[in-house]
Amino acid sequence: MRPSYSWRRAATLVLAAGWTRPVPAAASRPQPPAEGFRVLLLQRSASQGFLPGAQVFPGGVLEAADRSTDWLRLFAPHHGPPRFGLGRAPPQRAAFPVLPSVRPGAVDEDAAALPDDIAFRICAIREAFEEAGVLLLRPRDPRPPDQAPGCALAPPPALADWRARVRRDPRHFLSLCAQLDCTPDIWALHDWSGWITPFSRPGGRRFETTFFLCCLKEPPPPPPVFPDLVEVVDCQWSSPSEAIERLISKEILLAPPQFYEIRRLGNFASLSDLHKFSLDRESEGTERWMPIILLTADGMIHLLPGDEMYLEDSNFLENCMSTEKKTEEIMNEGKKFHRIVLYNSHNYGDYTDYSIHVTVLPKYKHVYPKSCVVGKSRLCT
Repeated sequence: MRPSYSWRRAATLVLAAGWTRPVPAAASRPQPPAEGFRVLLLQRSASQGFLPGAQVFPGGVLEAADRSTDWLRLFAPHHGPPRFGLGRAPPQRAAFPVLPSVRPGAVDEDAAALPDDIAFRICAIREAFEEAGVLLLRPRDPRPPDQAPGCALAPPPALADWRARVRRDPRHFLSLCAQLDCTPDIWALHDWSGWITPFSRPGGRRFETTFFLCCLKEPPPPPPVFPDLVEVVDCQWSSPSEAIERLISKEILLAPPQFYEIRRLGNFASLSDLHKFSLDRESEGTERWMPIILLTADGMIHLLPGDEMYLEDSNFLENCMSTEKKTEEIMNEGKKFHRIVLYNSHNYGDYTDYSIHVTVLPKYKHVYPKSCVVGKSRLCT
């Protein structure tokens, strides 16, 4: 029987910039956050069909234009092996599930198209321009590229016109890069994670999304951001701890993957630490996770690989797990956790408590977030 499920391939850019800590003028003034960097969060329009009103990192669906061989002229002479100067490819990590549209070994529609790891980086950079007006480009240079932190170019003349053209037809992004004599700075982007939208309801939109991390050159301030006012209605540079505080106070909504990644970023004290970490683990590749949703009597749990309740069963590609037990009962019965818990609601936008529990060890030189409870306790630890 032909499966009814399908995923669209997408890319997301976690953009991190330095933070200058002001010296408090008075003892009563709040202390600056512990982290020495901020990340860019965009608020999606309430009219969007996917994650309406939520805070997200810049990103969107992979387009045919992102894989076009027309990019080869612009990247010359850096379009050869290995990987356009990105270096040796990381190993392919076996992961559940094998998606119907991206089975290993499948014949590509265009054998000459750009490799996935290049196309996804172009996609992430294009979407950052479309949604936020941030141009993460590098002037063309015959010298070999390096993996230095990224640098956003000043907005081009007629920014709004260019963004409108790229939104109508992604092929115009190559035209913009050619006019500026620049290439997308794919070398500043580092593999970070992969998330597959879990089943929550029949007919829901589902994506297989590659997350990249890009640290911008210091010193700050970060580049100006211009929400497109179509998909994105607001934006803010926030430290991980600030984003969690805004979540606690119900100022923002975060979908589970964004909550997880922001908590993961909270492990780093400075932008330089984060950048060094991303370089050191570059050769390890990334894990790709599809959460399995467990519906409880009073909420839901997003189970992640390694959790004692996670089952690599294709039945859960189109189904949720369910129990008549309350979330607290499920939590009290378990010991090996890798899960995100939403209490008192089956809709993340109506949560009252939101937590993450991790007792498993990270793989492939990555780091997992610390356990955290957000809600009635108003505390993350």
